Amino acid sequence: MFDVTEIEWINAIYQILAFGVLLLLLKKFAFGPIMDMMEKREQHVADQISSAEKNREESEKFLAEQREAIQEARQEAKEIVENSKKMSDQQADEVLENARKEAERMKQNALAEINTEKEQAISALREQVSTLSVLVASKVIEKELDEKEQEKLIQDTLKEVGEDL
Repeated sequence: MFDVTEIEWINAIYQILAFGVLLLLLKKFAFGPIMDMMEKREQHVADQISSAEKNREESEKFLAEQREAIQEARQEAKEIVENSKKMSDQQADEVLENARKEAERMKQNALAEINTEKEQAISALREQVSTLSVLVASKVIEKELDEKEQEKLIQDTLKEVGEDL
């Protein structure tokens, strides 16, 4: 008969061999595809993490660009306001300067007109003086004055009229 210890060893070796064959079969048909699937899943997750990181960096870059664009727009708006203010100040100065020039021109025209009227008045007075001189001369002639007295009378009359002017 068989020894129980012998059977157990044969049984143990048989089980070890069966387990080894089972491991080989599992490795080839189960663990291999599972490991491949796990590696693909790991690669897929890594790609998604990489893509998410890339999208985050692009979003941060876009956000920075948008902030910079807003800052530039604010600066441009500020410059436009400043330029508008400068232009309005410049236009106000030009209007004031034009008004001053126009007032000065009107003043000069008025002075010129006054001088013209003054010259006309003086001319008219001289004509009247001449007329008066002729009248005086005719009266003198009527009195029959000599030439020296007539000349003196005319000169005195002219001097008196000239001082009044």
